[in-house]
Amino acid sequence: MSAGEKGANTVFRGIHSINMDAKGRMSVPARFRDQLLSVCEGQVVVTIDPNTKNLAMYPLSRWEEIQAKIEALPSINPQARRLQQLFIGHASDLDMDGNGRILVPPMLRRYAELEKGLILLGQGQKIEIWSEALWETRFQDIQNMSDGLEELPEEMRSLSY
Repeated sequence: MSAGEKGANTVFRGIHSINMDAKGRMSVPARFRDQLLSVCEGQVVVTIDPNTKNLAMYPLSRWEEIQAKIEALPSINPQARRLQQLFIGHASDLDMDGNGRILVPPMLRRYAELEKGLILLGQGQKIEIWSEALWETRFQDIQNMSDGLEELPEEMRSLSY
């Protein structure tokens, strides 16, 4: 089984509250760590989310698929070029150390306003990294929304849970 095939079955879900040390290292929770070690030997890519002030962490194999799609966009299109510059331009290849920690680069920490308290949010094929304070604000915003069903795409309106 190739790394890409293994990565296709990886699903990150759940929420974890963790701490980042003064050097910018964060310990990946055991459940996420085990999956990352299995799928990509702890090699990940962390980049900014161009829509919100958080970071996105992908197993390397999954990131390579995403990057290929973004690179295929016409760079003459201003929105496509912006996405390429933000998403690919800020991408950092990182390796988990023997203790399951990842060193988040200073520029990415500044962008996402990361300090000591972090939230890791499993989002299927990626893990979002949030500052605890920004996540609390985002979570309150989500809770305070009206039902929002009028804004959902048609194909999502029939989902049941």
